[in-house]
Amino acid sequence: MIIRAEQPKDWREVENLTREAFWNVYRPGCQEHFVLNQFRNDPAFIPELDLVMEEDGRIIGHVMFSKAEIILADGTAFPSWTFGPISIHPDYKRKGYGLKLLQYSLERARAMGIGLLQMEGNIEFYKRAGFDLASKLKIHYHGEPAESEVPYFLAQELIPGYWGDREGTYCPPAGYFVADKAPEAFAAYEAGFPPKEKHLAPGQLPQFCQSCGMPLTKDEDCGRNADGSISFGYCWHCYRDGRFLKEDTMAASSR
Repeated sequence: MIIRAEQPKDWREVENLTREAFWNVYRPGCQEHFVLNQFRNDPAFIPELDLVMEEDGRIIGHVMFSKAEIILADGTAFPSWTFGPISIHPDYKRKGYGLKLLQYSLERARAMGIGLLQMEGNIEFYKRAGFDLASKLKIHYHGEPAESEVPYFLAQELIPGYWGDREGTYCPPAGYFVADKAPEAFAAYEAGFPPKEKHLAPGQLPQFCQSCGMPLTKDEDCGRNADGSISFGYCWHCYRDGRFLKEDTMAASSR
C-alpha cells in the first residue's frame, strides 16, 4: 500500500472512485465527485494534501484538504482548514484503509503548519484519529445556535495552542456547495458517468417534499416523473406522472 500525490492522469479515476464511495450514502445519488472536480481550480484547494492511496497498483482511496475560516465574535476571520471528501472504494471499506489514509494526511498537514481542522462526519469513526465535538473548542456550526452541540460537527487542534481560548463560527468553503449552485452543470457532468440507480436509504441526510414538507424516508414516499423515474424532490401526494396535483404547490410555478 502506498499513499502519494494525485496526478492529473488520476482525475477521472479518482472522481469515479469518489462517486462509487458516496453513492446513496448521504442522499440519493451523490455530489461529492462533482465537488472534487470543481475544487481543484478553487483558491482554497491545497494541492500538497490532495492524496491517493494505492493497493496493488489500483487507486482505492483519496482525500483532499481545503483552506477555511472561522469568524470570531468581533467579525474577523481566523484561518483554519477542513478536509473531504475522503473516499475508500466500496471493495476496501471496513478494512482499516480509511483510517490509515486519514492518519497519514493529518501528519502531513501538521508538518505543513496546519493548526486546526473542522469537518462534518461520524464521531465514532473520526474520534479514532483524534477528532471530538467542535463545540468543546467553542467552535460553532454555521446556521445553528451557538449553544447547540452539533453531533456531526467535529474539530481537532493539530498544533497545540493554535486555537487557544478563542470562540467563533465555522462556515464551510463555498466550493462544497457547487452542485447546488450550478445544477445544470452538475447534471451535464453526471451524464458522463455510467447510469446508477438512486435510492432513499436509512442514515441519509433528512429529505423533505419541497412542496408540502412531508419527510421522504423511502422511495415509495416520492412522486414520479413522466418517464416513471423517481422524483426525490416531491412526495407522491403532491407530484405524480410528471405533474403537480396541487395548484398551490410552492414549486409548481418554478419547475
